[in-house]
Amino acid sequence: MNTVSRLLTSVDVDDRAGDQISVSARLEVELADGSRVMLLDDRGWSESGEWDTCSVAEVVDTSRVVVGPDEPFGGRSQQDMAADHWRTLAGTARAQGVAVDATELSRLPHDVVLGRRLLARLSRT
Repeated sequence: MNTVSRLLTSVDVDDRAGDQISVSARLEVELADGSRVMLLDDRGWSESGEWDTCSVAEVVDTSRVVVGPDEPFGGRSQQDMAADHWRTLAGTARAQGVAVDATELSRLPHDVVLGRRLLARLSRT
């Protein structure tokens, strides 16, 4: 049985937004054997402005935010949101054959990898 080793958010340019800043993000859990299991593939963000207003550090920080946990709403606390987020992700992993609980998942290192096209856009600045 494979054990989990880290969370990995991969980000790249989202071409659907045209000329504005637009980034897509997907969150995976990486296993000890190097294989990956998708947890979220529907995240990202857009903003008005030019690519030269973005830094690598800002993209990395925003990437970690957009894959959750989400901000509280409807009287829920940050702790409630985090607990639900990690339970949901652990359930997604388990459904794909990865035995992990929410607490273990929440404690994993979380790396962000910028795609080639995104790095090219950011390096022009």
